[in-house]
Amino acid sequence: MPGKPVFLSLLALLAITLACALPNVTIESSPNEPAAPQVDTTKIALEIQATMMAEQLTQSAGQPQPEAVVASTQEPAQPPPAAPTSEAQPVPTATPDFEERMKSAKILVYEDTQGIGLWIKDALDGLGLKYTHIGDRSGDFMSQLNSSTDWDLIIVGAEAKTKVQGEFWDVIVERIARDDTALIAEVWYLDTLGEGRVKSLLTGCGVRFQRDWDLAESIYWLQSDHPVFSEPNNTVALIHFSRHWRAQAGDLIKLSPGSNATLLAGTFQKQKSDYGVMATCYDGRVILQTFSNHDYRYNEIIPLWQNYIYYTLKNRFLAVP
Repeated sequence: MPGKPVFLSLLALLAITLACALPNVTIESSPNEPAAPQVDTTKIALEIQATMMAEQLTQSAGQPQPEAVVASTQEPAQPPPAAPTSEAQPVPTATPDFEERMKSAKILVYEDTQGIGLWIKDALDGLGLKYTHIGDRSGDFMSQLNSSTDWDLIIVGAEAKTKVQGEFWDVIVERIARDDTALIAEVWYLDTLGEGRVKSLLTGCGVRFQRDWDLAESIYWLQSDHPVFSEPNNTVALIHFSRHWRAQAGDLIKLSPGSNATLLAGTFQKQKSDYGVMATCYDGRVILQTFSNHDYRYNEIIPLWQNYIYYTLKNRFLAVP
């Protein structure tokens, strides 16, 4: 407390004064009594001073002491490098230019399945595209093929056995070679036409007829990472089938020696060069399908055909900027 140091100082001063004032007295004792101790006033004063110093030190120890400032010679610690962030890679998508051009594409369609469902037409409608649909009117189809229209894509859906054959293929192959026109052809009858005029298409594509395929079976993707199976729709292999056609379901094809074509699907998953039912060639502008749509599920065929259309048009526009 604040008055305690003052009291101790006065006490010390009183002790020093007494030490100076008192005379040195010697008290003699009788031989039988012990001598009385002498009072050493100087010693008393020193002890009082020592007590005061101890009190001051104790008080000083109780007070907070200023911290010593030590100059650091170490460099400030650098923050650890930020961990690289994993950004999602952008999924390849069509450019706005392609989307606009696809909407204005000139598409000619022959499809002869009015009685069982126009699935190719449904696929086009689902993409919101414009097209010229001939149905099964083969005369009108030939007229359009020979017209001055610069077709971007020709679709042949010859499933109902009325057959596009002969000179049709002459004109179609000329369009592909001369004008870089895209083609999607659903043809099941190569066993009867393989050595006919369709052979020029097969030869240019780099595929050959292997054998007839009487009844539909499961179909497997041979190149599962190919964009035709993922753009714009993710598709599934056609392992489920419901046989609409009881005979002549399609044909099996194989690659020609030195072919640049790609077999996309077939009846054996590990056979990459034969037993195929789907191929692409002519730098991706042509897709051949040698099985019949209606032997499989509608909800699996429609997204697959939309991918055909998307893929062949994209490659058509790459060939014709």
